[in-house]
Amino acid sequence: MAGKLAIIKEFKDFLWERKLWWMAPIVIMLGLLGMLIIFTEGSALAPFVYAIF
Repeated sequence: MAGKLAIIKEFKDFLWERKLWWMAPIVIMLGLLGMLIIFTEGSALAPFVYAIF
């Protein structure tokens, strides 16, 4: 788990160092959408989530 958190921290530092902080909301939204699809994959909500896209 510590390795995954280190990758996230390193990515955040990269964005801030390169002045790409404006990309943070895009990355966060893509991550949230990905988690939504993964977590609802086997549930009864799957047809409704895929209908959104």
